[in-house]
Amino acid sequence: MTEPKQLFVNLFEMACVSHITHGLWPLPGNNRERFADLDYWLELARLLEHGGFDGIFLADVVGTYDVFRGGPETALREGLQSPNLDPLLLVPAMAAVTDRLGFGVTFSTTYEPPFAFARRMSTLDHLTKGRIGWNIVTSYLPNAARNFGLDDEVPHDERYRRAEEYLDVLYKLWEGSWDDDAVIADREARVFTDPSKVRYIDHVGERHRVAGPHIVHPSPQRTPVLFQATGSPAGIEFAGRHAEVVFTGGRTSEEFRRNADGMRDAAERHGRRRDDVRFIAMAGVIVGRTTEEAEDKWRLYRRHASLDGILAHSSLPVDLTAFPRDLTVREALARAEFPAERVPFLPLDTTVGQALDFIKYGRDDRFLVVGDPKTVADEIERWLDEDGLDGINLRQYYSFDTARDFADLVIPELRRRGRLPQEGERSGTLRERLFGDGHSRLPQRHPATRYRGGANLREGAVPATP
Repeated sequence: MTEPKQLFVNLFEMACVSHITHGLWPLPGNNRERFADLDYWLELARLLEHGGFDGIFLADVVGTYDVFRGGPETALREGLQSPNLDPLLLVPAMAAVTDRLGFGVTFSTTYEPPFAFARRMSTLDHLTKGRIGWNIVTSYLPNAARNFGLDDEVPHDERYRRAEEYLDVLYKLWEGSWDDDAVIADREARVFTDPSKVRYIDHVGERHRVAGPHIVHPSPQRTPVLFQATGSPAGIEFAGRHAEVVFTGGRTSEEFRRNADGMRDAAERHGRRRDDVRFIAMAGVIVGRTTEEAEDKWRLYRRHASLDGILAHSSLPVDLTAFPRDLTVREALARAEFPAERVPFLPLDTTVGQALDFIKYGRDDRFLVVGDPKTVADEIERWLDEDGLDGINLRQYYSFDTARDFADLVIPELRRRGRLPQEGERSGTLRERLFGDGHSRLPQRHPATRYRGGANLREGAVPATP
């Protein structure tokens, strides 16, 4: 008899007040304003570990949302991802109070040098004993570009082209610069590292010149688990070459499966296997002990949702709230002298009022369920078996009740159905949690591994110490 497919569960978080559920932070008892208090993260990490979560995924941005209404004022009033802490600095503290919880952190390939980032991630992989993953992003906010000395954001496909070289440098450092047995710690001979097993990488590329060697010895995973969120043609090709876990979604089962199959096809084009890529979707789960209790929560969240926060987060370049609700969107754009083709996601022939109501209250996401534990577990099983989903990033509406409700009500039901391991069963590195015991390192067919043992580094590379 085939074992039921198991679910990988992350909590989706960000070190800010308003991450993706805008307008809910003032609700009584919500903890969001404590995001800069270390105790917030320690309490949350303990809750997730003891509750049966696999990981916490930390989003990030390096700029302010200042497109909507031509400035950052709306985002700042809403607490929309600003102020925002560096997610990498939260991980060691949470790792210190947990043994199994994994950590996914977001970092951009566009603005900061790869050598320093390689060092930080290797450090985190050591300190967490292999529980770290990296969400690869290229950064899309115009303000982020200006924060790093550019006039405007780098064009989309150019960002991915630059990311290819960035990852090439990282792979050389993580996989090729040190041999596994370079550290010998021989007290008698007074030799800590064998110099013949450490080498320069001497990378000389279009944007980066990195001599090496890597300044951190090999960590449990060497390369952290590679996450990516994408849907564009350039992003899909990039994910097919590099990503191990892809965040994707869809309004229907068919749309999700089409997105996933496109990325599996891309993986095969790059010499990998279709099952080398796992798929995780952001999921909204509002659960109560009864259906009525869950529906009450959902009504509360919808009633307090902030339309301004949602519009600012979407970087909508036209303020639809400034127009009469009975105008069509097309008419409003014409009055604003704004080309409709620049906002292809807006329904042009609906009224402004209908469009705004849908933006605020729309409920057409495939991965959203409201109900009692049985209803929620039934739906999650459909996501696994019918859609082919591997895991979820649980959207946090209310801190910490969203995570606590899932831990107390949903996880026990999923365990009874064989969809989650029993308490304490799943351990090891983050990559092993995703791909099975004995898979702490990238498989040989991944492009990063071409540098193992110093192979394929720049011609003329020599050991770090003669």
